[in-house]
Amino acid sequence: EVQLVESGGGLVQAGGSLRLSCAASGFTFDAYAIGWFRQAPGKEREGVSCFSSSEGDAYYADSVKGRFSISSDNAKNTVFLQMSSLKPEDTAVYYCAVFWYYYCAGNAFSGKNVRDWGQGTQVTVSS
Repeated sequence: EVQLVESGGGLVQAGGSLRLSCAASGFTFDAYAIGWFRQAPGKEREGVSCFSSSEGDAYYADSVKGRFSISSDNAKNTVFLQMSSLKPEDTAVYYCAVFWYYYCAGNAFSGKNVRDWGQGTQVTVSS
């Protein structure tokens, strides 16, 4: 059974930083691309970042480029999302997701290629 357990969310002031973690189990961690999505109140879920350890590729939504960084510790089956220069518009529930493919497909941020989701962790950025 695939399990994705996020942690690291919380309340932070604008301009601050947070690091989210996603501990994965139940599948071969480095055989699939893994990423982060977020959903703000009243808005659709959107892709934030996708990472393929086998390809060494990382992709980011335009809204977070230069501020967020995704990485992984394959020995611990954990993926991280380092978030810096946070803005109030980054407030959302952040979800870890594992894709069906080992690479980040062109439509990865649509969510259509996600095989499993985590339960989410709340990030709140105050102004």
